[in-house]
Amino acid sequence: MGLTYNTYLDSDVIYGCKNCKAHLANAHDIISRNFRGQHGKAYLFNTVVNVEAGDPSERNMTTGRHVVRDIQCRQCKEVVGWKYDRAYESSEKYKEGKFILEAELLCKVT
Repeated sequence: MGLTYNTYLDSDVIYGCKNCKAHLANAHDIISRNFRGQHGKAYLFNTVVNVEAGDPSERNMTTGRHVVRDIQCRQCKEVVGWKYDRAYESSEKYKEGKFILEAELLCKVT
C-alpha cells in the first residue's frame, strides 16, 4: 500500500489531535459549534485531514438514527470523532458526509 504522509494545513487557526498534534481541521471549515459528543462539546466540520474511518454502524443519537463511522487520528490512532454516512431524518440530511470532532480531544496547533 505504501507510505502515508500527513497533510499540513495553512491557516490562522488549525485544530489538531490533542495526543500527537497532527493537523486535523481548519477552523474555517467549521459548520457548527452546537454539537455534543461523548466527551462534551463537539464541532461539525465540512472536511478533515489525517484521519482514518472505521466500519459503518447505525447509532441512535439525540437527533435521530444515523449511520456513522468513528474516525481516528492517522498518526496516533486516537479516536477523535465520527463521520456521518447517512441520516434517516430529512431534516438531518445536511450532516451526510460531514465530520464531528470532539473539542476535548483537540488542541489548537500553532
